[in-house]
Parts: sequence; structure tokens; C-alpha cells
Amino acid sequence: MLNVILIAPGFPAEMPHFTRGLKAVGASVLGIGDQPKGALDPMAREALDAYLQVPNLWDEEAVTKATVERVRGQKIDRVECLWEPGMVLAARLREALGVDGLGVEQTIPFRDKVRMKEVLAAAGVRIPRFARARNAAEVREAARHCGYPLIIKPIDGAGSADTYTCRNDAELESSLALVRHVPELTVEEFIEGEEFTFDTICTEGKILFENVGWYRPKPLVARLNDWISPQCIVMRDLEAPHLRQGRELGRAVLKALGFRSGFSHMEWFYTPKGEAVFGEIGARAPGARLVHMMNYSVDADLFVGWADAVCHGRIGQDLAKKYNAAMVFKRASGPGNVITRIDGLQRLLGRYGEHVCNLELVRIGEARRDYRKVLVGDGWIACRHPDLDFTVEMADAFASELAIHAD
Repeated sequence: MLNVILIAPGFPAEMPHFTRGLKAVGASVLGIGDQPKGALDPMAREALDAYLQVPNLWDEEAVTKATVERVRGQKIDRVECLWEPGMVLAARLREALGVDGLGVEQTIPFRDKVRMKEVLAAAGVRIPRFARARNAAEVREAARHCGYPLIIKPIDGAGSADTYTCRNDAELESSLALVRHVPELTVEEFIEGEEFTFDTICTEGKILFENVGWYRPKPLVARLNDWISPQCIVMRDLEAPHLRQGRELGRAVLKALGFRSGFSHMEWFYTPKGEAVFGEIGARAPGARLVHMMNYSVDADLFVGWADAVCHGRIGQDLAKKYNAAMVFKRASGPGNVITRIDGLQRLLGRYGEHVCNLELVRIGEARRDYRKVLVGDGWIACRHPDLDFTVEMADAFASELAIHAD
């Protein structure tokens, strides 16, 4: 039996599924977190063999010391973390315990977006023009280097938090006022075009599973416009020419960064000129229910598949793509904070119900959620079909015709 340390087994929302996956493939799992064990999601709690609660999960020195003491005399085979803020902690634990996997120096380029792009530029990967900035003056200088339009975002951010598009000096100054709390930023060329993901599960540098998701619209556009119902479509046909370009780009990125085992999540752009351009990458699984959507696309369990890959170097499931799978996140409209009615649901289910594979919406009388803090907003719908055009039709219908009201 392999002994696996898993950082933050109870949060974010996908982590209990990965904890379950490790247990399902026969691992003995030690969870590390700052929540009391009793506060963990029951799925995670039941899959853990042991749990180490620490006062502050981000005090890396103290957590490393406490963990080394806890496992003294025990062989640890893997240290895993699938949450962006904990990647460096996982690397420190690997080094302290002599466990294979990414060390601190190998992990830094996955967390520091400027270092990431420096490594990839040296490898010849097409990346946006970029610069590092620690204060407003450096941001303005970087803007002169990169040119408009541009994006400013945290060096070590995740998702679209504190990320802004600037098309002129006035927008740059407005954005600077919103990111004063961010200690270090990356300023980079804004890439026009469609945005996609390239997601993999690897073992020892070999890709066992790959996925491409299509963001509709770009996450940044969705974040800045509260009336939008964001979509992501997991694509069935990965051999489409433009997707093949992105997959080739992704393989080059993984090789340049030395990624070996586990989940990776990359974002890239396909421009109107037909060029695939790198965006950013994390050495972890995507959040926002994207792994669920991959599961719906292949009729498999990739939470278990990931665990099988990192523990045993294989995935013992049929991972052939069967469907395009779309998810739609809904946001309530109206002036209030309490959900008062939901319109259009029964009509849509009558039309597309046989293709809906998940439906989780807030209930009438519940509090409205802040989509800037909860990515799924006021609920989400998943549907799937072998035909891409029909899948897009369903996603657009749920995005435009399903309305959640708050008064």
C-alpha cells in the first residue's frame, strides 16, 4: 500500500473527490489542512486514514516541521496538492521527505507567471509579450513595452481574480487603483481570439489523458459582466486542426517546464490569424467543475483516474471521448439578495432534458451568491451530446432562456 500525503483534502469543492480517488486505488491517505477534521466534507473525511490539523496551512516552515515529525519512521511515497496556493508547500514537503515529484525550483515557474513565460520563451514557445511590475511606475513602463491592449494580473494568481484588460492609459490608471493590494503583477500583451484549455493527466512524462475545453466567452469577459452566464464546452473531437495546434503547444509547454506526473491545466488562445498562443499553466487540476465535465465527456471517473496515474502509473478506465459536454454557470438578476423565482427551467428540460447530466440551482428563498467569490454562481447545468453544434445550442439556450431572479 502506498502512503500519500494530500494537502487540503477538504477544500476547494473538488478536493474531496480526489481524496476519494486516492482511497479507491488502495492508497493510505494522510490529509493536511487547517480545518478541524469534523468540518471536512464527509466524502473527504471517510477517505482519510489520518489527518494532521495545522494552525496555518500557509506557514510552510511550520507545516513542514509538523509533517516531518508526524510521519517520522514512516515511508511516504507521494505528496500531492491540487490547489494552486499549496503547490510550493507540497514541493517543500517532497524535498524534506525525499519524495519524488516537483521540487521547489521546478514548481516556481508554475506559480510565478513571469518566470513561467521566461522559461517558455527560452524554449521557443509562442507567448504574449510580458513584463514584471512591483509598483505603478513599473506597470506604466511595462505598458509602454507591451503596448495596448494589455492585461494586468497577479504574478501568482489563479482564475481571473484581480485581472483587468486595459486598452488605453485611462483604463490602465483605473485598473491600477483596483490592484493596489497586489504586491507583484504581470503586465502582458492581450491576445485576441478564442480561449481554450489543454488539460492532461500524466505519469513520468507520458500523457495518459488529455482534454480541451472551450471557454464561452473568455473568463475575463465573463467576470467583468455580471449578466453573462459563463460556459465551458469540453470538446469531443480533439483532432480538429485548431485544437491539434493547441495540443502541440501544450506538449511543448509540459516538456519545457519539466512536468512529469499528475494533473496539469493550461489555458491558450486561438487567434483570428490561426495561431495558437500560450496563456498560462498550473501543475494541478482545473477547478470550477471542469473535471466533472471531463467525466461526462468520457463516462469515466477521472478523480480516480488521476489517483491511479500518480500511484500506479496507469489509468485503468476506458477514456475514449464519447460526448461534447457543456456546463453553464447561472447568475441571478434583480436588485435583491434572496432568490424569488426561476423562469424557463421546465420548458428547457422539456426540450433538452434527456441530454442534461447535472442540474444544481439555488432554491427559491435561498440567499443570492456572489459569483466573484463562488465561481458556480447561483448554480450550474451540464449537458452533453456527440454533436458539437447541438451541444452549443443547448448551452446557449440554458444561458439565455433560464432566468434566476432575486428581489
